[in-house]
Amino acid sequence: MSNSIILTNCSQILTMADEGLGIIERGALRVREGRIVELGPGLVPEPGEEVIDCENSVVLPGFVDPHTHLVFAGWRAEEFELRLAGKTYKEIAEAGGGIIATVLKTRQATEEELYERALRRLKEMISWGTTTVEIKSGYGLDTKNELKILRVIKRLEAAGLTGVVPTFLGAHSVPREMKKSDYLRLIIDEMIPVVAKEGLAKFCDVFCENFVFNAEESRVVLEAGKRAGLLPTIHADEIESSGGAEVAAEVGAVSASHLLQPLETWLRMMSEKGVVAVLLPATCFFLQERHRPPVGKMRELGIPIALGSDFNPGSSTLLAQPLTLQFGCIYYGLTIVEAIRGVTLIAAKALKMEQEVGSLEPGKRADIVITDVPDYRHLAYRLGHNPVRTVISKGRVIYQKQRS
Repeated sequence: MSNSIILTNCSQILTMADEGLGIIERGALRVREGRIVELGPGLVPEPGEEVIDCENSVVLPGFVDPHTHLVFAGWRAEEFELRLAGKTYKEIAEAGGGIIATVLKTRQATEEELYERALRRLKEMISWGTTTVEIKSGYGLDTKNELKILRVIKRLEAAGLTGVVPTFLGAHSVPREMKKSDYLRLIIDEMIPVVAKEGLAKFCDVFCENFVFNAEESRVVLEAGKRAGLLPTIHADEIESSGGAEVAAEVGAVSASHLLQPLETWLRMMSEKGVVAVLLPATCFFLQERHRPPVGKMRELGIPIALGSDFNPGSSTLLAQPLTLQFGCIYYGLTIVEAIRGVTLIAAKALKMEQEVGSLEPGKRADIVITDVPDYRHLAYRLGHNPVRTVISKGRVIYQKQRS
């Protein structure tokens, strides 16, 4: 590929450069040296420039997935069958399933095995248009295996296909072989310092639920992460109203995820502190949750809403951000504009990357999706359809759909 490319004849370019979609009709976009340099109507190819014809195509920023658990060994299809028969997530976890079941299999896997499996999943995500992905640890639950997972994540980043944001989630569950108090000390005194020293994570996360880590325990973990230079984020108020949203505000978290059952006072605190809400509609659907996040109240309070896949083997096996977008509209009641922004610019904001990715603006990284649909509404309307024709990451074509 040439160092300079131009996307011409685009039906719509969704720039995200204003409060809406920032639509440019019948426009073009120029990329040089992996960066967007200009866009708008009237651009014409220059000598030696590679031309990509985008006739009948919506062009938009590469999708950003701000919440995934991509690195693990072993699936949990038997638990899915149990839930269909009426068992709850909590009941399955208390019976020895859930996160702990994946931990046992992940501990047994080698770093190379984990890397190969995760790379295949990452390539599938790319085929659905994801160009930046956050990946959490959390299936090791001891120092050796948490570091193993984080090193796999670093290898995925080094592969150079997409942007990768690593998150340390040692506080995902309590290992069977330890008391919770002892495990918390291990996280704070040993895991966090070595993760920070080796530069293995950008964020520190915790699964804040009363039956896992309560609000005070979560606060202690996130404050320890902050002291070590890790940015706080949190799994909040999914299974119960556990105070996770309140902790997010109190520690100045960048984001809080799930948020099915937060109190209004906690949401007001989040709004005041600028915490991004990362909603995970596929998980709610997959687990058949009764509750829904209070999207209307979030809108009223001006809380930015991002959307993530929450890909993991137990509660969301979705790798496709276009489908996350559709679930956000149909299952959570987001508008199409809110959902598209939620998987692009606001998702980037949830990772503190909005100055680099998430919109199509001069100077930003050239992460671009060329679709096979002619109008932005089709992204939500064409249920289950993969709209991705071409994926450009850092100015390079990394995926091209085979034409039938």
